Amino acid sequence: MKSTKLNATSNSHGTDAPEAVDRLSTLLDRFHIRASLFHTGALCGRTTFEAQPDRAFLHVLRRGRLQIEHPRHAGAPRCVVVDEPTLLLYPRTVHHAFINPPREGSDFTCATLQFAGGDRNPIVAALPPLVQVPLDAVAGLRPALELLFSETDRVRCGSRLLADRLFEVVLIQLLRWIIDHPQAVGVSSGLVMGLSDPRLARALVALHGAPQDDWTLPRMAAAAGMSRSAFAETFKTVTGTTPSAYLTDWRLTLASTLLRAGRSQKLAAAELGFSSASSLSRAFRQRFGAAPREWLAAQA
Repeated sequence: MKSTKLNATSNSHGTDAPEAVDRLSTLLDRFHIRASLFHTGALCGRTTFEAQPDRAFLHVLRRGRLQIEHPRHAGAPRCVVVDEPTLLLYPRTVHHAFINPPREGSDFTCATLQFAGGDRNPIVAALPPLVQVPLDAVAGLRPALELLFSETDRVRCGSRLLADRLFEVVLIQLLRWIIDHPQAVGVSSGLVMGLSDPRLARALVALHGAPQDDWTLPRMAAAAGMSRSAFAETFKTVTGTTPSAYLTDWRLTLASTLLRAGRSQKLAAAELGFSSASSLSRAFRQRFGAAPREWLAAQA
């Protein structure tokens, strides 16, 4: 499978998404991402990246040609050929192997990623197993990459730490681009598609920022600047779920994070807009198949 040429100016809606709404910061504030540099330089022959729980990857192919192989049922194409400088994001655990020319190799800078919440992270859940984007497609990416490469190409004081943070900057720029071009990376529904819609994005950002509020359908529609019927229909078509189901799912995703951090059920319920700890427990059991205490014990 040849690497897909992407149009940097294309947009799933034909117009640029509004810059007045910050569609990422609230998500990243609640679900942190940490990057850790682990390789810079050439890779020759076959290099395997094993699947490990809650470990993601961001590879930057700087130069050369690359063939990638994935196992069956990984969700990614069995074979991918990349022949231009490219960002390769594996947002969740996927076994993959790079096959590079045996002599000259290909030049990479690579980092592992830790998404808070692992596969339950809403950004992770909204993305395909492999996101492949040519470097030139992402406007404004080059300055961050030049800084990253300058830190990885020679050792200086604090280089490792600075490279880790620069990888996070590159990832945020990539996520910003994905939200503006979801269909270019194979996203057709879900959170990312919702954020790519200028009207739905206003409602989603408000909901993400204040999950404890009483988010009735009329209030969500008003945040989007739409009628109730138009909002409900558009939301279901674009995201694949209803507004009320999305709100419940968002609250429960946050609840799982709070409970793992040691928050009591009572406090988590109050923080997230549930009427009581028992109502949180019932909704939690429906979503995760176990009551919060049982779920926490299984996680431990």
